[in-house]
Amino acid sequence: MWLHLLQRHDLAGWIWSIAIFVAHLLVVARALTRPNRTPASRVAWVAVILSVPALGVIAYLLLGETSIGHARMERLRRTERLLEAPKNDDTAVVDVPPRINALFDLCHSINGFRPVAGNRIALLGHPNAPIDQPKLDCRAAIDTLIADIEQAREHVHIAFYIWLDDDAGGRVADAVSAAARRGVQCRVMVDALGSRAFTQGPRWRQLRDAGVKLLKTLNDIARWRHFAFSRADLRDHRKIVVIDNRIAYCGSQNCADPEFEVKPQFAPWIDMLLRCEGPIVRQQQSLFLSGWIAEAGEPGLEGLPVAQPVPTRFDENVIAQVFETGPITRHNAMSDMFAACMYAARRELLITTPYFMPDEAILRALCAAPRRGVKATIIFPAKNDSWLVGNACRSTYADLLACGVAVHEYPLGLLHSKSLTLDGQLALVGSANMDRRSLELNFENNMLIADADVVAAIHARQSGYLAASRPVTLDEVRAWPLHQRLVQNTVAMMAPVL
Repeated sequence: MWLHLLQRHDLAGWIWSIAIFVAHLLVVARALTRPNRTPASRVAWVAVILSVPALGVIAYLLLGETSIGHARMERLRRTERLLEAPKNDDTAVVDVPPRINALFDLCHSINGFRPVAGNRIALLGHPNAPIDQPKLDCRAAIDTLIADIEQAREHVHIAFYIWLDDDAGGRVADAVSAAARRGVQCRVMVDALGSRAFTQGPRWRQLRDAGVKLLKTLNDIARWRHFAFSRADLRDHRKIVVIDNRIAYCGSQNCADPEFEVKPQFAPWIDMLLRCEGPIVRQQQSLFLSGWIAEAGEPGLEGLPVAQPVPTRFDENVIAQVFETGPITRHNAMSDMFAACMYAARRELLITTPYFMPDEAILRALCAAPRRGVKATIIFPAKNDSWLVGNACRSTYADLLACGVAVHEYPLGLLHSKSLTLDGQLALVGSANMDRRSLELNFENNMLIADADVVAAIHARQSGYLAASRPVTLDEVRAWPLHQRLVQNTVAMMAPVL
């Protein structure tokens, strides 16, 4: 009898072992054959799956896929087809300076929008903010946004990744609620994870009771039925505001105080926000509606970007173009845009980004800039709120500095601005970081701008960050202790799976 039980136990053990082995092989096969994945990412995932039995398989099921689900994919693509009008608008056709025309062509290939002229774009901020008080710029930007909402007559459309119930977030919620009560159509779209505390609190109920239409995006992405087919932490990272099809906002700023109460030890959050008027507003409206219609299912809005008269065309010859990326857009679209801008620089390249875990294309483009005679500078926050990203970022310092890129660390808070200027001619500003999340996972929105005055204003803000920052030297990096470099390079090696 005991022999029989032992034999049965051995048989069950063999069956279980074989099942585990087959499961590992199947997941490894999926990691190796999934399209749109770099060789480094394949190697990293295979290493994780095989070196950490069972847990590696679970990690891949949770984090290894980037699909948002077939049904959502179809809804988003159907909505994109409904919103073709602004892309085919004849008023959008402008002459772009030949040297930067290729960048606008690349931008056009992502979402189909064309560059438009006749815009008025202002970098928001406090006119007399001292260099050690950058949070005044962020407060002034929120004040301007609230003033515009208070003047709204037809609609207010808002999309934020993070909305907090603090002073700034509360005042914006009050302004939107008041607008809805006076008959303005208000729609608020926030990321279900990034704004989860806000959506579970009294301000969300206040907005709903005032008649604001509300949407928590990607609210179902983390449910168990998605785990084997999608990544559980896909997020809507966009920041978009459109008021009356006349004014739009774009940048890195969330709806929160610069003190950012959920992570006060890293505060203040230092951001950049642009206020836009003119034909570019139609494109921003389309980006908002592409998410709203697909997720909320509200019919009849697809004609809104062009239903009203063409937004005022100003005398300023400000050329701009928007684009967004995410799980449904062409793979490497955001990376291609960053790298192309870096290669387009001829004299100067100045970049700020809080999260830097670049893919090979971006790192090589940035390192090549000084070798082509370009003065290349990049500014990071001195203290990062993500331990993983901070270490992965610093693992690149040796390469950057050895190639001649000037690396600076900003000590007055978490420099959250995502900005790139080149040669005083072009700027790229928006929600996207130069990390794997923004490049491969999140929904992001950016704006490409060609105008000497607007670019000069953005460059001046960047120069203010630079003046307050500390330069990092190659000798300093080479003197880092072995254990520090081991941690940094190990984290960086695993970047493709983070």
